[in-house]
Amino acid sequence: MIKLVLFDIDGTLIKTGGAGEKAFAKVCEQEFNIPNATENLRFAGRTDPAIVRDFFRLFGIEPTPEHFARFFSAYVIWLERMLTTLDGNVLPGVHELIAAFQTMSHRPLIGLLTGNIKQGALLKLTHYRLWDSFAMGAYGDDHEDRNQIAAIARDRGAKLLDTKLRGEEILVIGDTPRDVECGKAIDAKVLAVATGIFSVDQLRDCKPHWLVPNLSAVKAHELV
Repeated sequence: MIKLVLFDIDGTLIKTGGAGEKAFAKVCEQEFNIPNATENLRFAGRTDPAIVRDFFRLFGIEPTPEHFARFFSAYVIWLERMLTTLDGNVLPGVHELIAAFQTMSHRPLIGLLTGNIKQGALLKLTHYRLWDSFAMGAYGDDHEDRNQIAAIARDRGAKLLDTKLRGEEILVIGDTPRDVECGKAIDAKVLAVATGIFSVDQLRDCKPHWLVPNLSAVKAHELV
């Protein structure tokens, strides 16, 4: 029986019209005087701090706590602006799947497992009216390593449930190979959904437990 369900955000729950990447680019340009800095940065499935560290490395900026704080202080301001100006949407099947989990007789705890920093996750999901659907989460500012974030999410979920969770009692839902990898890192079951930049065939190579083109193609009772 699944006791904890952990959702990725970007490409899994929502598409924001690239708000996060555009906010990153604005910070690079406005705060660090480096235009077009994100052209050589990889975003999908990665943690925000790891992406910023790559930016610092590429342009010879010392990765000091002060520089990280400066970056993210500006980032959340730009992200909030971008969310209000770009077209985005909640992805197909998201509302229905969450509602189905919430109405089960043995209702699992529903949380987040994301590379977004917590404030970024809050801004995005509040904008799309999803934030209140999640009881807990683990975020990019908890750890730069996505696999470690998965372990943190597992432990936080276990604490709220007041039980020790086995891997088979956890379901991770995400749209990238890194989501599949981090789910497997904690021995969780994994549902891969091809609503991000990776195709069904690309995700199949990662061998998730379930694979769907979008969340409308799966029912909660099939997963738990």
